[in-house]
Order: sequence, then structure tokens, then C-alpha cells
Amino acid sequence: MSTSKEADSRPPVESPPTSEQPTTSPSTAPDAGALGSAGDQPTAARPDTPRRELDAAVADLRDHGDEWAAMPLDRRIEMLDGLIQDFHAVAHRWVETVRRIEGVKADGPFLGEEWLAGPYVVLRNMRLLKGTLEEIRDHGRPSVPGRVRRNAQGRVVAGVFPASLWDRLFYPRVTAEVWMQPGVTEADLASTQAVAYADATAPATGRVALVLGAGNVSSIGPMDALYKLFAEKQVVLYKSHPAQDPVGPLFEEAFASFIDAGFVRVVYGGAEVGAYLTDHEGIDEIHITGSDKTYEAIVFGPGDEGERRKAANEPRLDKRVTAELGNVSPVIVLPGPWSPGDVEYQAENLVSMLTNNAGFNCNASRVIITHRSWPQREALVDGMRRVLAETPTRAAWYPGADDRMQRFVAAHPEAERFGEPAPEDLPWVLVPDLDPEAEDDIAFQTEAFCSLFGETALDAPSTASFLDRAVDFCNDTLWGTLNVTLIVHPDSLDDPVTRRAFEAAVANLRYGTVSVNHWAAVGYGLAITPWGAFPGHPPDDIQSGVGVVHNTLLFDKPEKAVIRSPFKASPKPPWFVSHKTAAPLAEDLTDFESGPSLSQLPSIFWKALRG
Repeated sequence: MSTSKEADSRPPVESPPTSEQPTTSPSTAPDAGALGSAGDQPTAARPDTPRRELDAAVADLRDHGDEWAAMPLDRRIEMLDGLIQDFHAVAHRWVETVRRIEGVKADGPFLGEEWLAGPYVVLRNMRLLKGTLEEIRDHGRPSVPGRVRRNAQGRVVAGVFPASLWDRLFYPRVTAEVWMQPGVTEADLASTQAVAYADATAPATGRVALVLGAGNVSSIGPMDALYKLFAEKQVVLYKSHPAQDPVGPLFEEAFASFIDAGFVRVVYGGAEVGAYLTDHEGIDEIHITGSDKTYEAIVFGPGDEGERRKAANEPRLDKRVTAELGNVSPVIVLPGPWSPGDVEYQAENLVSMLTNNAGFNCNASRVIITHRSWPQREALVDGMRRVLAETPTRAAWYPGADDRMQRFVAAHPEAERFGEPAPEDLPWVLVPDLDPEAEDDIAFQTEAFCSLFGETALDAPSTASFLDRAVDFCNDTLWGTLNVTLIVHPDSLDDPVTRRAFEAAVANLRYGTVSVNHWAAVGYGLAITPWGAFPGHPPDDIQSGVGVVHNTLLFDKPEKAVIRSPFKASPKPPWFVSHKTAAPLAEDLTDFESGPSLSQLPSIFWKALRG
């Protein structure tokens, strides 16, 4: 398995930094969140929370941890129901604040993603968690909505999506399964669900979790906190990432009932505050979404001593640390009998995986893998070029983006630039025809985390052998194990040999989310599926991390989620760059998640069809 290269875009850290992606040296990072859209007031990080207030927050959480752990389900459900309404109440201000952070125009084409990647997915997560808690109360465990079976590889597989009529309406022909780790059987699957709720008579001991919020997507931190609160029954100290600090007061407002009860605290600060809290004796567990270098600084320590500890695999902390740490996200494109319309659709599909959030996503497409002799390979790459040229450039709002871009372009002077970026923007950049034999290429070993991706072509005598080689390339060359996407025309699977190879590829890809045809980020948005790295990374080679979040059916031993979608979705997915009604549609979907009603469907469908 590959390892990330510290000499590339992830510089060493001087002390355990605040969770960010990728790590940026505190001494050189720009003022996170300083950019706003034209005419907006700039946003900035908040002052560090003083240590006496940090200590008081930890002490208060410890005082209330047992109460939260022992809380009856009816009361827990009641509090979650109130949380849904309180988060919905700040949704408009939340979206407005984040769009200013990211320099997104209020009337521009990217506003919809601020709804989808912000309040929409958080409210969906809460609604599904509420249903799970009701099922635990009424039946002792969450029910699996689909079929439970054992697959050809011997894994127990649980069908989890669609789980409701709403899922079938809003995600037509999309299905999802959770594959369990080896050793789980059909008979004991239920015992691996909701383990924190398994013995209501056992003494409840509260634990304090430190959640180091991510800087790139505003929903990550609240959803990580929800998992600690409701899946693991832990009270939460949430440290805002400086890039998201302007949203912090809104989270404090939304979490007010939990803050008043002593179950949540929100604090602010950068590397120094993060280092102080990770070492705090009152913190029992830590969860971060950020970079592998951040994780290593926390677990092993900074500098030469940290390197020595890592080499000896001697963590300096005896606390449980869970983490989601990014990925060089691959997209495997199977050769097939594509029409010109298919090429056009999939070109936009691929580009949309990059342009969302200006490329500052851990699941953004980074390496597109094609078959070298596929006759339509060049047509697809040309189609991507056209879409990139037509897509407005975006503010490079996330710290260090320009430096990372320069490193990649210096390594690949053949990189192609698209768009006419304003001074605060970066161009879209495609690096075509990467050499798959150059295993140490920066594009394969380092998550670009900016508006750049690459394409590489593999030689193979058949589609089946191409799939085999593509799986090996993903598993053994590319860094990370978070998510992978496969794009396959249905006619390609009419050939039995290709179908067998395709199913083997789905099984053999060592990624936490394997998505067919839809961008793998859908695994983040569904919330019912686990989100995290493929299990098994040791601390000294952590890759994409350890543990999962979301996972609203509360499986304790998931291996990966497998999501299958139609080759061409209809209506057009709202995250596509050309979607005309993404913002009002996403706002309607957000309202729906706060309280589903049949009366909301006409407006949702009308806007979806007009996209």
C-alpha cells in the first residue's frame, strides 16, 4: 500500500495543528476564510478560547457525561427532535455565512452546493438518527430496510438504501449496501448494531470526546459531533476549524439546548488550542477530519521525536483516536459503447466531481483511469475540457491552495489550464495522460486539494483485464482508501466475462465507499451509509484514517459501503455544474428533511425537472 509524501503538499507540522485538509503550516497559512464574494464583508477566524475557558468547558462536560450516557431513549429522541428544529432555524444564515467564506456569489451557479453540503445533509443525518433511536426504543435495535445476505466473498451484506418512500422518490434507482468485516455472520449481525445501547441495565459511564472540526465543508464537524453524541453516547467538545469560525456562533445557537444541558461545548482556536486539548487529561477520545500529518502529530508528536515514535509505532497517547484523512480519489471509467450524449453526460459528471467546493473536498476526483485503446477515450477527455472551459473559476479560499497548485504544475508542466481566473481564483487544471508506471508521481501520492485533477490510461487486452489492472493500480499505487467511483455503461455488463470482472472489482477495491456511476460523495450525503476509510490501517500508516461516521443504522463492524446508480441519472443530479435550479431545489430538500410532508413534493419535483 502506498504512503503519502511529506515533501509534497503536506508540509511537516511544528505542533499538533487544528484539523484541516491538507495540513498547512501555522506560520505560513493565510488568514482562513478571509475571502468573501464581491461586495461582501470579509470573514475571519475568531480569537482563541482562553485556556481557563477550555478547562471549564471540559470540566462541565465531565460533570454531565454520566447523565447523557444514562439518558432514557424517549428523552434522547425528544432532544434530537428539538435539535432538528434548531438547526433548521439557522439554515439560511448558515448558507449565507458559508457562501461569504468561500466567495460564492449569491446569484451564482454554486450556491446550491452550500445547501447540500451544509444544512441539508446535517438535517438528513438527524432525521435518520431519530428513526434509529425510535426503533431501538420500540424493537431493541435498528431494522435493516433491505435484504441481508452473504456474498460470493463470504461477507455479510446488508441492504440499507432505499430505506423509505422518500429515498425512492429523491434517489431513483439508487441502491446501497453495507458490507461487513470478516467474521460477522447473519446470525450475529443484529448484535453488531447500536452496541452503545445494547445493555440498558449496565452502569452508564460518560466519556468526553474532542471533535476537531474540518475546515473545508461546514457539515463535517456537526455530523462528526452527532456520531459521538448518538452512536457512542459521548458528550462533545467541538473545536471549530479557523476556516469555519464564522459559522461557529450559528452552531452554538443550534446546539443551545445541548450546551445548556452540559452535553456540548463549542470552542475556537488553531494549532496551539488543538495541541492543548488533545493532551488534556479530561479528554477521553479524539476525532479529527483532516490530514494524515495532523493525525501523526497528535498520535506520535511533532518533530524528530514524533518521527522516531512513528518509526517504532509507539503512540504517545493512550486515547482512542478516530479520523477521516482524505484520499487521492480515483474514478475508473470502463470502456463501452457510449453515444455522443453519453460522453457529454459523463464528462460533466467527472468535472462536477472536481469543481464542487472549488476542489476542496476529500472525495473530489483526482485520478481518472481510462483504457488506453478505448476508441472514445479522447472524446471523453475532450468533453471534460469543454466543460472545464465553460465552468466559472472559483475563489481559492482554502489555505495553501495556490502553493499546492504550484507544486503540482511544477511537477507537470504539461498541465492544461481552463478559465479566466480573477485574482482570488485559481484555474481549473487537467493533467492528461499521467504515466501509470510512475508510482511516485505527486498526482498519485498526494491529495491535491485544489482545483486540479489528472487522467491516466492503462493498457489491457480486454475490459476484464483492464478492470483487474485498474483495481491493482488503485489499491497498490494511489494513496488512501476513502472512496472510489466506477463508471460503467449497462451494455458493457451484458458480457458475462466483463460482468464477473466488474463484480470482482467492486469486491476487491479496498475503499470505505465504492460507488457505481454516481460520484462517491453520494456516500457522504446519504448519511445512512458508513463514511470512513477501509478498515485496517495501523497508526504508523494511517492513510485515510480509522473508524467511521454517519452510519445511522449504527453498524459496529462495517467494511465498506457499495452504492449503485444508473449510468445516466434523470433528473440531473443537483451537484452537476450545469444544474439550473440547484439552489432553490436544495433549499426545498433542506426544508423537507426538517419535517417531511407530501405537500412539499410538487415544488421539489418541479425544480428538479427544470434543472
